[in-house]
Amino acid sequence: MVLLENDMFLMELTKLFDKSRLSGSVALTIKRFNGYNKPVPRESRPPLPTPTEYLCLVRACLRSKKISTVIHSKDVNKFQQAYWNLLKTNINGLKKLKKAKSAKPKVH
Repeated sequence: MVLLENDMFLMELTKLFDKSRLSGSVALTIKRFNGYNKPVPRESRPPLPTPTEYLCLVRACLRSKKISTVIHSKDVNKFQQAYWNLLKTNINGLKKLKKAKSAKPKVH
């Protein structure tokens, strides 16, 4: 998995969306990240310090290509705006749902 800067991540995500038009789909995952790359230690070991600031980890994958980025809390609004604009331009393959016709009783 490749860890990218926020702007590079958005550019690579655009490329993934373009590749997914032919076949496949892009899977996105967003979760809270405490900044630790190590697993939680056992009970006999000293615990990891509590983080002062939580981060946001964003991952995207298309087939075997995987990219990710870490967003700091001060950059969340800027990233969300850029991400939303990217989604608006690239989500165009959705199919419209067909509405089921409801049977209305005849009134005489």
